[in-house]
Amino acid sequence: MFSFPNIAYFIPLLPLLGFLVNGLGRKHLSKGAIAWIGSGVLALAFAASLVVFLNLPSGGPTLLNAFDFIRIGELRIPFAFQLDALSSLFLLIITGIGFLIHVYSSAYMHEESAEHYGRYFAYLNLFIFSMLLLVMGANYVIMFIGWEGVGLCSYLLIGYWFRKPAYTQAANKAFVMNRVGDLAFLIAIFWLIARTGSVNFVDLPAALSSLSSSDITWITMLLFVGATGKSAQIPLYTWLPDAMAGPTPVSALIHAATMVTAGIYMIARSNLLYTAAPLTLNVIAVIGIATALLAASIAIRQNDIKKVLAYSTVSQLGFMFLAIGAGAYGAAVFHVMTHAFFKALLFLGSGSVIHAMSGEQDIRRMGGLKKALPITYFTFLIGCIAIAGIPPFSGFFSKDAILLSAFLKSPILYGVALFTALLTAFYMFRMFFLTFGGTFRGTDEQKHHLHESPLAMTLPLMVLAVLSVIGGWVGIPELFLHGGERLIEFLSPVIPVVEGHAISHSTEYLLMGLSTGLVLSVIFFAWTRYRQYRSEESSAPFARLLENKWYVDELYQTAIVQPLHRFGGWLRSFFEPKIVDGLIQGVGRSIRYISQQIRLLQSGQTGNYALWMVISIVVILSIQFFVRK
Repeated sequence: MFSFPNIAYFIPLLPLLGFLVNGLGRKHLSKGAIAWIGSGVLALAFAASLVVFLNLPSGGPTLLNAFDFIRIGELRIPFAFQLDALSSLFLLIITGIGFLIHVYSSAYMHEESAEHYGRYFAYLNLFIFSMLLLVMGANYVIMFIGWEGVGLCSYLLIGYWFRKPAYTQAANKAFVMNRVGDLAFLIAIFWLIARTGSVNFVDLPAALSSLSSSDITWITMLLFVGATGKSAQIPLYTWLPDAMAGPTPVSALIHAATMVTAGIYMIARSNLLYTAAPLTLNVIAVIGIATALLAASIAIRQNDIKKVLAYSTVSQLGFMFLAIGAGAYGAAVFHVMTHAFFKALLFLGSGSVIHAMSGEQDIRRMGGLKKALPITYFTFLIGCIAIAGIPPFSGFFSKDAILLSAFLKSPILYGVALFTALLTAFYMFRMFFLTFGGTFRGTDEQKHHLHESPLAMTLPLMVLAVLSVIGGWVGIPELFLHGGERLIEFLSPVIPVVEGHAISHSTEYLLMGLSTGLVLSVIFFAWTRYRQYRSEESSAPFARLLENKWYVDELYQTAIVQPLHRFGGWLRSFFEPKIVDGLIQGVGRSIRYISQQIRLLQSGQTGNYALWMVISIVVILSIQFFVRK
């Protein structure tokens, strides 16, 4: 019963069970029971994922076929799971980080009523289930079901406090923008079915022979559009910063371990298709670095602690897509893993700060929190160092792998990527020094209530801090350790490794030293600028441009949203009442008029009926006569 395949089935079923129990029993269960159920199923799912990871066969993927989900003629799409190096790694990330966030949530959301507390944990469990389904799916259809489930759950969690209009608007924005990408993903699936008759991942090598170069380019482009929605890339990125309307643990879950990594996973899973589409890879590289730079520039002038982290996520996702565009799929997946550690740490740390500050999120009204929140301070510092890419913290190794891939792809891409990495270090430590350095700038009431978060919140911070330090060591390059790059080697059955070292060790050392030295210089500059608070109010046009996020939201509002609203208003005020209703009512009036005229023929007098019979006979005979003529 507890064989390797059977254990794998429990991984998605456990959070689904948690969703059902907490969702249906939320009016009857205590908060303690809800938290234990919601967190417990994730702990068991993580244990099962660990068993799968440790017992993964060294050969090809393990396929678990449950039943035929779709069977039409020769088309057969099974409801099946695929277990291999890539999916098992993501299973550990999703369930491990998810478990820590659930534990954190048990304390962070404790002020909610039991019913809403149960609703919250039910949504979290369903979110994890959907992401696990996405990752474990053995074909694009099952992946798409999980893909849509993740989108639905993000809508529910972002709009968790649905009585606040701004929060429901943010949820609607996320839902609608993701539907744009999802449509492209769905079209790509239909295209694959039409051309190859299969959507199974194991059939991709054989499918390539039946696809033209044009087919591959279009399919990969459509899949990438789908990824831009989920993973918040230009032009479908504006929903992610607004998603901060949800509870902070939700932000950590979306940004670190689930939704935004879905696009990276999907492209990494489809690496055979993308390797055969160099044009698409070039587009991905350009979009990725443009997104990374744009988001980093915006983060420099943001003052909401969660907004800074949100734009940081968008920027880091841009780095991952840059790596994909450079053909370094392994580096992208590596950064997904390290990013999950330090970004979950940073978001949960921001939640601890917000909790201590009685809901305040403006970093200009914080300061001096080092002494009051020592654990949060220390762990948050580790997260900032990791994302800045300072050795030997986890972010250094994955960031260096991406920068190296960019250097090999194009010196221009490398230069822009390095500059973006420096911006990352600057805005992260700007936020850190304004939050924890200097003197306290909040109210007396806030100062009176300052305290470190409870153990249920600080324990996940400490675990994530450790992972943010050592988590990148599995990807230590060959340059530092003989037999290094173990993660890339582990993923090689799914993501083939390009043989040969394209760059000398001396050049690689030089690049590492250059990026590290520049990052440390930027951090020192941020320390001199923000160790003591000083106002950043500026009337400079460029400063206002960054503060207003390049006016992208306003552009979308003017160019897309308002015209659609006007078009909808015209349909409602003119087209529907005048055209649609007029057509329907006109048909009704015409039928009523015709029936009234026909009714006049029914006089009830036998003489009239006889007359009409005679006339009819004469007409028919006349027609017959002339036709015969």
